[in-house]
Amino acid sequence: MAAQLPQLTEIGERIVLCRACPRLVKWREEVARVRVRRHRQETYWGRPLPGFGDPGARLLVVGLAPAAHGGNRTGRMFTGDDSADWLVRELYEAGFANQPTSLRDDDGLVLRNAWITAAVRCAPPANRPAAEEIRNCAGFLAEEVASLQPRVLVALGRIAFDAVSRLARGQGAASSRWRFGHGVRYEMPGPITLLGSYHPSRQNTQTGRLTREMLRAVFAEAREILREAEETTGIP
Repeated sequence: MAAQLPQLTEIGERIVLCRACPRLVKWREEVARVRVRRHRQETYWGRPLPGFGDPGARLLVVGLAPAAHGGNRTGRMFTGDDSADWLVRELYEAGFANQPTSLRDDDGLVLRNAWITAAVRCAPPANRPAAEEIRNCAGFLAEEVASLQPRVLVALGRIAFDAVSRLARGQGAASSRWRFGHGVRYEMPGPITLLGSYHPSRQNTQTGRLTREMLRAVFAEAREILREAEETTGIP
């Protein structure tokens, strides 16, 4: 499905140039300028982040937003922080990545049949984007979904889940009745199966709200859905 690559590249180019949210622009650039001590010698990305992965992906993973000293530093979603460690390890265990780590944008990570994106493309202060900022990014997510036409979508956290629910509602789904929770499953037009998961943030992983086994189960379910779909339709 390499035909999607030009579309995804063009979407990514527009995302990187976006300055629609003044608060987020100010924050991401301030973080990149000041930096933290442990990354003092590095040059931060400091711009919005496009999605990345396999342009023929049948699995789409949607997070909240780039981390201030993760993606906002490295220039790649879920790269260089604790959330990346959790997510990419489970993608690797499920066969969706060639390695279990995501440290920097040139570390050799290759996603297989998976694409990673987010509801918001700039690092927000305190990881809390405003409602208007989420709406400003909604079009980018809709374009990625339309281009990729995934079979399974995993939403990491309530903000990502709500963003996907609004997208589904715009496509005619009765998603106003959907409720976020770890392990929930809903059917979107496409057809796309939406799976909900707690976000692998420190707040969740260090308190035990999300365990590796819980996250692993979500991607095992995604893998099984894709296997069944391939047997039915012949589409890998």
